[in-house]
Amino acid sequence: MADIPPGLVIAAPASGTGKTTVTLGLLRAFRDRGLAVQPFKNGPDYIDPAFHGLAAGRVSFNLDSWAMDPGLLDALAQQAAGADLAIAEGSMGLFDGTTAAGVSGRGTSAGIARRFGWPVVLVLDVSGQAQSAAATALGFARHPDAPPLAGVILNRVAGARHEVMIREEMARLGIAVFAALPRRSDLELPERHLGLVQAQEQDGLETVLARLGAFLRDHADLAALRAAARGGATGAPGRWPAPPAQRIALARDAAFSFAYPHLIEGWRRKGAEILPFSPLADQPPDPSADLVWLPGGYPELHAGRLAAAIRFRAGLRSHAETRPVHGECGGYMVLGQALIDADGTRHAMAGLLGLVTSYQNRRLHLGYRRAVLAAPMPGHGAGTSLRGHEFHYSTILDQPDAPLARVTDAGDNPVPETGSVRGHVTGSFFHLIAEDLA
Repeated sequence: MADIPPGLVIAAPASGTGKTTVTLGLLRAFRDRGLAVQPFKNGPDYIDPAFHGLAAGRVSFNLDSWAMDPGLLDALAQQAAGADLAIAEGSMGLFDGTTAAGVSGRGTSAGIARRFGWPVVLVLDVSGQAQSAAATALGFARHPDAPPLAGVILNRVAGARHEVMIREEMARLGIAVFAALPRRSDLELPERHLGLVQAQEQDGLETVLARLGAFLRDHADLAALRAAARGGATGAPGRWPAPPAQRIALARDAAFSFAYPHLIEGWRRKGAEILPFSPLADQPPDPSADLVWLPGGYPELHAGRLAAAIRFRAGLRSHAETRPVHGECGGYMVLGQALIDADGTRHAMAGLLGLVTSYQNRRLHLGYRRAVLAAPMPGHGAGTSLRGHEFHYSTILDQPDAPLARVTDAGDNPVPETGSVRGHVTGSFFHLIAEDLA
C-alpha cells in the first residue's frame, strides 16, 4: 500500500460545461501559490493532458478504469508522490462510461474518484437556470454510485442576483459552493473536430493560462478547495507498458501528437530510447532506429505537406524494408496509399499499405475498442488482446491488406476497422492504451 496526496476530481453533468477551462485555471492558480499540483485526466484523451502539463508544470497522466488494469492505475496515481495536491479532470458526465464492465470498471470519472478517495467538485453550467442547479447537484450527490461530493463550481453566472439565487438554494440543500464564475468569452479555448486545438498550435497560450489562473484566483475559494481535498492509498503498483523496441523513432509534430504519456513513460522506464522526428519538417526517421512509430494526430489537415515530404517518405520506406513500422489512426492513414482531404483532393501517402482513406465525407467513429491480434505488431505477438479506443472522422475507401486484428467495441460487438499488415508494416485506427490482462 502507498499513500497518495489529497486530491479532487473536477467533474460535471455533461460535456461542454467548462470542466477543462476550470481545471486549467485551478492548476495554474494553485501553482502560482507555490503548490506542486499533479494533474490527471480520466478516460481516453490526448489533448487535455497537454494543456494540463503546461498549466501545472508536471506531466499529466490518463486514468482509465476500463482499459487499464488496477496495477497500472495504481502505478499512475503514484506519480502524484511528492505533490501537494492532485487534480483529476473528468470526462463527459460524472457517471458516463461503458455499458459493459471492463478490467476494473466502466471508465467513469465517478469510478476514479471512488478508487482513489478523491472527492468530486461538480462544475455546473448555470446559464438558463437558477435554483434548479441545486437540484442537479443534489441528484448527483445522492446517486447510488456517487463518490463524496465536495461541492460545486458555478460557471457562466449572469450576475450578482443570479449568483445569490443559486447560492441560497445550494445552502438550503447543504451543498458547498466553491466559486461563481461569470461569463468570459475571452477565456474560451478554440476547438476543432477532435476537441480543443492542440496546445502546441496555439500562440499566446501561456498568456491565456495566466489569465485563467488569475480568473480562478479572483472568483474561487482556493483555500476551501484545498481543504476539501482528500487522499487515499493505492495497492502495489503494477507493471508499466513494455517498450516495443529498444530505439524507437517517434513522429512528433502537429500532425502526429497523440501519444499517451503513460506509454512513453513506460518505454523510457524500461530502457527504451525515444528518437523524435518531424514528418512535417520533412525529417526522416533516425536510420539507427529499431522501430518507427507514427502516432495519431491531424494528418488530414496537413496532407499536402506530408505528400511533399520526400525525405520523410523515403526514409520511412527504407526503414520498412528490414525493420518494423507501426501507425495508429492518423499514422495509419499516412502509411496508406492515399488520403483524400476535406476538399476532395487526393494526396499520395507513403504507400507502405494499400489503405485509402477519405476525410471528405466525415463520419464519427468513437468508442472503446478491444483488439485481438491476428498478426504480430511491435511489442505484441499474435493472439494478444489489447485495450484502447477509436476516435476519428475518416472513412476507409480501400483496405486490400490482411487484417491486423479482430476488433470489438466495449460490448463485444465487431468493429469493421480491423487494421492492416503488410510485411514489416502494421497499422490500425485503434489507439493502444494497455495490454488486456483480464
